Amino acid sequence: MIDFKSKFGRLALKQIQSEYFVWLTTVDSNGAPQPRPVWFIWEKDSFLVFSQKKAHKVKHIRKNPQVSLHFNTADKKGEKRLIVFTGTARLEKNAAPAHKIRAYMKKYKTGIAGLGATPEQFSSEYSVAIRIAPVKLRGWE
Repeated sequence: MIDFKSKFGRLALKQIQSEYFVWLTTVDSNGAPQPRPVWFIWEKDSFLVFSQKKAHKVKHIRKNPQVSLHFNTADKKGEKRLIVFTGTARLEKNAAPAHKIRAYMKKYKTGIAGLGATPEQFSSEYSVAIRIAPVKLRGWE
């Protein structure tokens, strides 16, 4: 369990609450890391991400649910505020669609419109819910 009450844990939680996207890294069938930026929300103690059904990340998670997540650093040199989570991802079969999740729509409604889609169209295209439970936190301020 991650201690979000520690100094670094509080910093990580603040980052979770302020960032627009996070880098999700899955592992392909050759064991190579495959990072990609994804939209997310934080719910209680896990990240929630939506994906297209045929996206590689979905295939990767089915074969190996171990993932990592990280944010961009606070400076161009990468020396300030490095936050990396490792954890386990699972595909949620009974999750509500993205457009029915208030926090997700509050955060990404403008982004969805920028894609030229309605919230319902987005939910239809990005219909796979991925729940990521972080297990470890590492990095520096």
